[in-house]
Amino acid sequence: MPLHSALARLQQGTTLSLLLAALAWLGWHWRDSPALAAVGAVFILFFFSIVLAIEFVTMRYVGGGDPAPRPTWAELGRAWFSETIAALSVFAWRQPFRWREVPDQLAPPPGQPARRGVVFVHGFVCNRGFWTPWMKELRARGHCFMAVNLEPVFGSIDDYIPIIEDAVVQVTRVTGMPPVLVCHSMGGLAARAWLCAKAGSRIDHVITIGSPHHGTWLAQFSHLKNGTQMKRQGNWLKCLERQEAAGAKAKFTCWYTNCDNIVFPASTATLPGADNRLVRGVAHVELAFHPEVLRESLALIGPASPGFDLDGSC
Repeated sequence: MPLHSALARLQQGTTLSLLLAALAWLGWHWRDSPALAAVGAVFILFFFSIVLAIEFVTMRYVGGGDPAPRPTWAELGRAWFSETIAALSVFAWRQPFRWREVPDQLAPPPGQPARRGVVFVHGFVCNRGFWTPWMKELRARGHCFMAVNLEPVFGSIDDYIPIIEDAVVQVTRVTGMPPVLVCHSMGGLAARAWLCAKAGSRIDHVITIGSPHHGTWLAQFSHLKNGTQMKRQGNWLKCLERQEAAGAKAKFTCWYTNCDNIVFPASTATLPGADNRLVRGVAHVELAFHPEVLRESLALIGPASPGFDLDGSC
């Protein structure tokens, strides 16, 4: 497991700064106007939710001609509310403060045979803490796994190839079999870049969740290296597609949603020749923890150890 996370330090600073700013506003204005103090503090803490709302509205109109079903306003409203909660959990708690809560599991449970292992590859502005619910589930099921931190945080996606390679080597060594790669968002592109550079036969399957396989409309506003690489019709994506082996996408299962507020239009998260699976009414971060996505992805990874209960406990 990585010892350090630059992203965790960045998000710790951001989270604590917002909390201090909200408390300062509350204290400064409470005596004169408790209502103004409370409204201002809530605005500071939940400004990101306003940004999310703008993303959802933009997505609905930008993706109007996409083959994926156009979301209803009711679906968007539900997705916005759920994404607000999911974003708080991931970006203000798990990633900055709890990213080492679940260590990598690089040995099968005592007395149990090795089961197929998993390498988790997170997305843009994330770290291994993103996968905490998945790692808890796999630990209970008796699977070996390793979750990477992709750094430099704002570097080239190609910089992440050695990180994924090291994780695949370690998981393969302890299980004796090719692992499954589970990837969210940009992590799916990092996995594809790794597959181009290394032998594709060294993995059993690749599961991508909301990955911008054909870029995303939002990337046109990015000036960061990995952000610009996710531009639609961008040179990096075109080069990646030219390098991919024929038939490689048959090993992919691609989860996508018609309410993705980051990767849109929706069908950009699909791949020709892959097993593309649509989940309606779910946003970008929430998609990774949707019960259907988790349940069916675990089935692709393989059976749990004997004694594992269906409610997620041993």
